[in-house]
Amino acid sequence: MLYIIGLGLGDEQDITLKGLEAIQKCDKVYMEAYTSLLSFGLSSHGLSNLEKLYGKPIILADREMVEEKADDILSQAQLSHSAFLVVGDPFGATTHTDLVVRAKKMGIEVKVVHNASVMNAIGICGLQLYRYGETVSIPFFTETWRPDSFYEKIQQNRNLGLHTLCLLDIRVKEPTLESLCRGRKAYEPPRYMTINTAIEQLLEISQAREESAYTEDTECVGLARLGSEDQIIVAGTMKQLQLIDFGAPLHCLVITGKTHPLEEEMLDFYRCKP
Repeated sequence: MLYIIGLGLGDEQDITLKGLEAIQKCDKVYMEAYTSLLSFGLSSHGLSNLEKLYGKPIILADREMVEEKADDILSQAQLSHSAFLVVGDPFGATTHTDLVVRAKKMGIEVKVVHNASVMNAIGICGLQLYRYGETVSIPFFTETWRPDSFYEKIQQNRNLGLHTLCLLDIRVKEPTLESLCRGRKAYEPPRYMTINTAIEQLLEISQAREESAYTEDTECVGLARLGSEDQIIVAGTMKQLQLIDFGAPLHCLVITGKTHPLEEEMLDFYRCKP
């Protein structure tokens, strides 16, 4: 059996009872460590908290391991119960469908244990979930690569009066350009996009368009460390949110569409105060 288990968004205590029971049946426990992170990160201290509560040693599975050594994880699941832990929900912001498909093709039984993810926890800001359009991911710009393919999706959502959830880039264990050229493995330090950087990039893209889908005066909601005790939620214009320090990662941003009076009432609790 391969268990794919969502951990929720906050800390080690957000796991469900069903998820905890599944982990305790497993001989091997892997934790996906490149699409998200719990509020305390993945330091040795944070990992030991997980191991203490779950009662099992945990193997961190970075992108390289999951993409290149998935067969090792699956081969283990053919022999005994194994768990693959995912921050949030297994099929939330980043799907792990490939692992499920490969497991099923190998005749391995797969059981999924769901949990909260950014896709539903975002409802705390008061914008109704069924009024969201397509979610977009915003990558870090570089000097030579400034992608803007997500702009059309935001534009389509805005034309329909729908809100847009923007998930911000996470770069963990990315190989350096020099290491790629030399064939040696060396990695850049981890980087997590802030709301401030996301807005700066969004405005750069909109200013290059004849008809902007949004401007610096467009209403947005910035959210940091969603689901944790010290989460921050602020509603305001892009210009206002750019001036706020949202603190540690992870951050996400919602560009609002047409709002209902009840949504406005909720947003009032989070609005920037002069």
